[in-house]
Amino acid sequence: MPKSFPEAELEAATGAAPVERRRVRSGGYGTNSAHWRVELADGRQTFVKVALDDTAAEWLRQEHRVYAAVEAPFIPELVGWHDGEQTLLAIADLSDAHWPPPWLAGQIEAVRASLDELHTTPPPHHLPRISAEREWLNGWELVAEDAEPLLSTGLCTPAWLELALPTLLETGRTCMLEGEAFLHLDVRSDNLCLREGRAVLVDWNLVHIGNPLLDLVAWLPSLRLEGGPEPWELVSESEGFAALIAGFFASRAGLPPPPTAPRVREFQRRQAEIALPWAARELGLPPP
Repeated sequence: MPKSFPEAELEAATGAAPVERRRVRSGGYGTNSAHWRVELADGRQTFVKVALDDTAAEWLRQEHRVYAAVEAPFIPELVGWHDGEQTLLAIADLSDAHWPPPWLAGQIEAVRASLDELHTTPPPHHLPRISAEREWLNGWELVAEDAEPLLSTGLCTPAWLELALPTLLETGRTCMLEGEAFLHLDVRSDNLCLREGRAVLVDWNLVHIGNPLLDLVAWLPSLRLEGGPEPWELVSESEGFAALIAGFFASRAGLPPPPTAPRVREFQRRQAEIALPWAARELGLPPP
């Protein structure tokens, strides 16, 4: 863990000394990296993430591989990178952009346009395929092994789960993850901002290759929580992904929170409250 701000490492990474810095609180759910807004001696404004543990360092390495390979309007400019005793990533500062919520007129459409652009951008060659990680995504497998964490949340009754689980399991096992699109896989408001009418995405450590519909479906429960439309108003047919995403959230909502993400279970529970009825509606099941 860094004992102090890594000034020398940042200067080596960016080619300019930091002259002013301000620690900022992350809008996400993890606590294993430190975030700073930094002005460099040459006038550039940058956002710096410093890893506080080995897990965060690996996430930053994964992000850096994307930033180093991709230049596009939907991704910030890479300003600097340092990996060693301290690992840090510096990107262009986006603090002057609009970070929803609230969602203003036209901004949902702007995110969809940026996702379309992302999904038609050739992905970096090193990315894994999400189809190889179906077991991780399909939380209904976890529920089938042990339903108590889910039932403890009150998201559904035992009777509903007994009725619905076979259909949910089969849908999670068979929905079409395969595809060739460049996927972000962590689209939500704390990972995107709007600038000059365009959406810019940050936090690129979960990127994969696969079906582009997955990015959109996974975003919609959190969007609904922030005053957005019902998910089925934006995606009339999720091709089974509503059930897949519902299982991802529902299977984890009742588990103990990770030490580095103490707030994530509550957020997963709230997203499951949106995704479960969406999945039931689409699959012809009764409401949970």
